[in-house]
Amino acid sequence: MKERFESASPSSLVQATPYVWRDPSAIPPRPWVYGRWFLRGTVACVVAPGGSGKSTMLAGTALALASGRDLLGKRVWDGPKRVWLWNLEDDMDELSRSIQAAAIHHALMPADIEGRLFVDSGMEGAGLCTAVEDDGQFKLLEPIYTALTAEIERRGIDVLIVDPFVSSHEVEENANSKIDKIAKAWGRVAKASNCVIVLVHHTSKAGSGEVTAMSARGAVALINAARSTLVLNRMSDDQAQELGVAAEERSRYVSVADDKHNRAPAEKADWYELVGVDLGNGVDGHPGDSIAVVMPWALPDPFDDVTAQHLEQVKRVIDSGEWRENAQASDWAGHAVAQVLGLNADDKAAKGRIKSILRQWIANGALKIERRKDGSRHDRPFVVVGRREEE
Repeated sequence: MKERFESASPSSLVQATPYVWRDPSAIPPRPWVYGRWFLRGTVACVVAPGGSGKSTMLAGTALALASGRDLLGKRVWDGPKRVWLWNLEDDMDELSRSIQAAAIHHALMPADIEGRLFVDSGMEGAGLCTAVEDDGQFKLLEPIYTALTAEIERRGIDVLIVDPFVSSHEVEENANSKIDKIAKAWGRVAKASNCVIVLVHHTSKAGSGEVTAMSARGAVALINAARSTLVLNRMSDDQAQELGVAAEERSRYVSVADDKHNRAPAEKADWYELVGVDLGNGVDGHPGDSIAVVMPWALPDPFDDVTAQHLEQVKRVIDSGEWRENAQASDWAGHAVAQVLGLNADDKAAKGRIKSILRQWIANGALKIERRKDGSRHDRPFVVVGRREEE
């Protein structure tokens, strides 16, 4: 072998291939399976903290794919899909509760998913281990990957969801080089079987801020190897105020966004509401289970029911007095808005809406910020009328 390389001319060892011009319309489109989230032949990640509605979202996603219906606001391309949901931490009763509650909510019948949904539970003996460390030696269990590929092909599986990823191997999760090998082995399964592999991952316990792809616990190699990374976030208190959602209601709302959109244009976050569904399984006077189900939710528009006439009334009120920009001030301009719209500026949700309205009117020039002296001769920012209709 060495002699062959030494005797070969340099040009025969490395050669550049001239590009052949192609008709763009003849290039096959990317094989999307579910919205712009799941792409056939690739690995996708879902990153979520505990209690974020992850299992509820996955149950709804599995039913949307298996039924071929737009249940969660994402298109299932080219008809119903075969889905394999492999959960390694919940038992079959718990999985069934989530699946059946979602089916009730979306009015699905057995025939709607017949033969297209496969569910296994690690708690019921269907364990999964794809890599181990034996006496300090890392080892991919290649026969497992081969068996996975064969079963996916035998069943015609389009999407395999493994939840959680950390329970599918016995390797130190902070070891980048090892996790990289595992992730790429999953990528080979996805490619060989023309399937989407969805690996569900927990977030790091450190910090409690907004979840991003980099919030995933352990080695970053998993995220780097994935083609898309969906992150789930509960609505924050600031978002609730901004959107006019009561503080006690905000835990019902979850956003999902692709934080690694390297194969599709960036999408805005999709919002979902968690609603309770009664399974009707109460026995002998004992209450039945009420199970959370996700449904698409549209962000409220702070300008709902706000008209041009309201703006003109606010301008007149602003023009007739001194109104501060500071929301903590007793003469805050938001009180003028509240007066016209019939809102309570002391209510957190209403105050968030008022701030949004003021921000927009200032941004479009209807109102503006002007610095002037207050009654104590301190320089302060005030809200004044900006563009006038006659201008």
